Amino acid sequence: AFGLFVGICVAQTNSLFSADAWNNITFTAGEVKEPRRNVPLSLALGTILVITLYLLANVAYLAALPWDAIQNAPSDRVASETANVIFPGAGATIMAVAIMISTFGCNNGLILAGARAYYAMARDGLFFRKVGHLNKNHVPAWGLIIQGIWAAALVLPRTVKTDSAGNVTGYGNLYGNLLDYVISAALIFYILTIAGIFVLRRKRPNAERPYKAFGYPIVPVLYIIGATVVLAVLFIYQTATTWPGLIIVLTGVPIYFLWRRSSTDSTT
Repeated sequence: AFGLFVGICVAQTNSLFSADAWNNITFTAGEVKEPRRNVPLSLALGTILVITLYLLANVAYLAALPWDAIQNAPSDRVASETANVIFPGAGATIMAVAIMISTFGCNNGLILAGARAYYAMARDGLFFRKVGHLNKNHVPAWGLIIQGIWAAALVLPRTVKTDSAGNVTGYGNLYGNLLDYVISAALIFYILTIAGIFVLRRKRPNAERPYKAFGYPIVPVLYIIGATVVLAVLFIYQTATTWPGLIIVLTGVPIYFLWRRSSTDSTT
């Protein structure tokens, strides 16, 4: 039973990654019309839509494939096998095109939303000053440029694959590892963000709250407990791909204080 529990927690990595961008709409809250209504509505509708699509996709897999075919799908590509059953001979091509469309659509939102985070950091004196300025199209162009350079630095380096004798058998990249790095690091900040609700309720009880936490305090507590358990399991049983992510996050701590100090000195 414990082994099954650990397996379920570790398996959350991919599912959490698939839904990791649900909160990116909040990055642009300052530029959204009627944010009190539209931001929570976007979060709710987006989350419900994604959950529905994933459930329907799994229903399609179970309806189109026998259990053995699902278990033994080549490279675990169950969706491609399902597409081959529905569209014999063309399923792999159709699935590849669908994945490309989905990927480009997702990247469009991630790239634009990410640059807004750097823009806000720069406005607070915690990043390069130029990133805190918008171009004539009201876009943080310097944030996009720096983000693109950093993404290339993470994705382009090659990894070397060797056999048991130490002979080079091929080359890969860090993309698969980055997925695990991202989820372990993201969970830390999600936990801290939800915990911040309780801190602000205590420190600023009379502050205006245009957004209300659903099911407070039970739902936030359950989320913190669940996310903490998954995070602990990942750090214990996937050490090779989680601790590096934590180290990357921790390198930002001294940089934050150095930048903050530099910003304070420049203003005084």
